[in-house]
Amino acid sequence: MTDLSHLNEDGEVRMVNVGDKQITHRTASAEATVLMSPQTLRLVREGGLQKGNVLEVARIAGIQAAKKTSSLIPLCHLLPLDGTELEFTFPGDGQIVVRSTVSTSARTGVEMEALTAVSVCCLTIYDMCKSAEKGLQISSIRLLSKTGGRSGTWTADLPE
Repeated sequence: MTDLSHLNEDGEVRMVNVGDKQITHRTASAEATVLMSPQTLRLVREGGLQKGNVLEVARIAGIQAAKKTSSLIPLCHLLPLDGTELEFTFPGDGQIVVRSTVSTSARTGVEMEALTAVSVCCLTIYDMCKSAEKGLQISSIRLLSKTGGRSGTWTADLPE
């Protein structure tokens, strides 16, 4: 009926069987941006918020989220993660860019784990900062790159 991998010949949803795929080393990187006032960002960077160290709590949340992706996203496979890293950059007043890199040796990729990690990390930043500012924005959640598997390496077209 369809060429979509998550539908069977009758159009019913299914989890793709990856049992015949080769185990390969796979990585994925994703990023998202949290926008806030310069004053709130200063509080984040100086540790001036009531809930504590925003970035370290958010980092832990992102790592936990990557490990729980198969519980959160229907039809995702449970993967043994080799590593999950989250880093923060501050490209402008009132911006935190969160980047995750996730790796595994498995039969399927870790794109969803990388995307879930940055998403939950940003949601945690929001939660920890909402007492100072309710209007924070989470934007530009996107996959940056992936390696491994049949489709090989893919990299997003990034602006210079």
